[in-house]
Amino acid sequence: MAEKVAEKYIPRLKKLYNEKIAKEMMTEFGYTSVMQIPRVDKIVVSMGMGEALVNKKLLDAAVKELGQITGQKTVKTKARLSVANFKVREGQEIGAKVTLRGIRMYEFLDRLMNIALPRVKDFRGVNPNAFDGHGNYSLGLTEQIIFPEIDYDKIEKISGMNVAIVTTAPNDQEARSLLKRIGMPFKR
Repeated sequence: MAEKVAEKYIPRLKKLYNEKIAKEMMTEFGYTSVMQIPRVDKIVVSMGMGEALVNKKLLDAAVKELGQITGQKTVKTKARLSVANFKVREGQEIGAKVTLRGIRMYEFLDRLMNIALPRVKDFRGVNPNAFDGHGNYSLGLTEQIIFPEIDYDKIEKISGMNVAIVTTAPNDQEARSLLKRIGMPFKR
């Protein structure tokens, strides 16, 4: 009985990384092993909803929208400390986050760079200096409506989100080179 082998889906960015970017980085930085080549490890997308203390509907809407954008179940985050000035108590739900890995991570990164970021008003590129010193990149978005999955008429409130791109690069120079080759639109 002949078994059919189904072709596995490989995201466009992952295919680009495997076929071209890894070889280029190997020669540029002189790595001795393929395991030294930096790669994108995970992407964490989070939304802080301070107004959720007053209106619980806002947090539920943020969770739903984050799930639509990323295609994955969202986790509500709780306050770690009590802060009297902000009227926050320890354990209150004040945000939402999603950690993306694998195929969903590459698909989200592709949509972020090629569809969502160009829809930002007066977009001239992202900050090339937003690295943390360990090869990770952080990006703040002011509106969730730049993603085509969000229906503008059904949103509760326009809110921002943070996108943290975690790489295996040991320093910022190698991470910047990786993200530039993948297609991140850095300012010149």
